[in-house]
Amino acid sequence: MKLLVAMLFAMLCLVRPAVAFDSELAFQDPALQARYENLTRLLRCPMCQNQAIADSPVGIAADLRRELREQIGAGRTDAEIMDFMTARYGDFILYNPPVNPKTWLLWAAPGLLLLIGLASAAVVIARRSKGEMDDTADDTSNPEAGKV
Repeated sequence: MKLLVAMLFAMLCLVRPAVAFDSELAFQDPALQARYENLTRLLRCPMCQNQAIADSPVGIAADLRRELREQIGAGRTDAEIMDFMTARYGDFILYNPPVNPKTWLLWAAPGLLLLIGLASAAVVIARRSKGEMDDTADDTSNPEAGKV
């Protein structure tokens, strides 16, 4: 038991604490800093794919954060920045891609999967309930089945 505790303690000592990648403020103005932090959460890292650029440690995310700081500093609006990023990287860079012919299946998939699941459940339930009724009515092989 003591060995297990010692091994657990050693492993915990080796774990590196999580640090933010942009620990320093990008802007002194709190409004600009809030815009920057919001936009870094709305943009997806092209390399990591399931992380926002705010959380990604890779170089492309750092480049995107730098580009974002430059564009906010240049006075561009959020819409202009998002248009620039989507023109450069496509709709994939957005965590909430727009509904268009390229993404309709992405947006419709949860509803379609729910309908398929409900239809499958209804079919299974209908087959089981029909099968249970047929089994009790046609059970003539066991003469003791009807007696209580």
